[in-house]
Amino acid sequence: MSRQSTLTDFATGDIFVAATLLNDPEDDHAGDRRIIQYDAEFNEKGVWWTEQPGHLIGGLNFDADGGLWAFDSQEFQVFRIGDGGAALPVPDFPKRAFSSVNFGSDGSLYLGEHVRGDEITVELGTVIPKMPGSDRYGDGHIFRFDADGQLLNEYATETHGGMAGFLGVTMAALAPDERSIVYTTETSPRLMRYDIVNDKQMPDVLRYPDGQREMFFGMAFNGKGELMVTRGNRIDVLDDEAKVARSYPLAGFGWACITACASDDYVLTSNFFSGEVAKVDTNTGEIVAKVNVGVERSVAGIAER
Repeated sequence: MSRQSTLTDFATGDIFVAATLLNDPEDDHAGDRRIIQYDAEFNEKGVWWTEQPGHLIGGLNFDADGGLWAFDSQEFQVFRIGDGGAALPVPDFPKRAFSSVNFGSDGSLYLGEHVRGDEITVELGTVIPKMPGSDRYGDGHIFRFDADGQLLNEYATETHGGMAGFLGVTMAALAPDERSIVYTTETSPRLMRYDIVNDKQMPDVLRYPDGQREMFFGMAFNGKGELMVTRGNRIDVLDDEAKVARSYPLAGFGWACITACASDDYVLTSNFFSGEVAKVDTNTGEIVAKVNVGVERSVAGIAER
């Protein structure tokens, strides 16, 4: 298979899916890293490959200038991609396990740190590296940088650890008023919020007792300011009082990534276990278009241009 990138210029409505091939026989999180470009109906338009293999690539998000951001938290790499797959400049961030970014209207970059702690007690099929020059995997914090990469704030966000115990801020969404960030540790029962104006932890948006298999995965605010949250087998839409206003059931378990579409009539979500990516009609809950990337446990990011 050719590894030549074939991305075309980005068009409005294009969908981008991070789906590493995971063809490294010695590491179940590693292989040839790629981002697939589809049109709005999931017809493939091109593929972007990194120059070297690595670990799961994900955390896709577009900035105001149309640059597509992506992350490999295990390699401490941040990518920014332009039309046709052009490499765009990225600030020289610290070597931390960043895996997501949100963009403030003032140019601020809010990066979430994927892992925390100094010990892993579960058996893994991959190696999680510690920060260079450190005996810690990470702190599970959110970091605010200016557009040039100058650190402005390190927010001491609480994290849960998830089922694996060492996970930190795995997905996050900047609130529309830009006064707080909603985030979670995937597979945890906590949907958390941090006050980025007053630099303090806020009460959880939602919280369940451990052991009930109530899990949160991804979140996004739609154009109406509603918070959409993936729960593994469904998408819940929360009102201002954190009550479930609507719910969209999805077949199977593993629905994790989510991103709002430009049209509030649709939302994109993906299933980590099956490799499916779906466009859901928010009026009916029906899947109106879908695709399978052909690799299980690989989809770690989706974005719409």
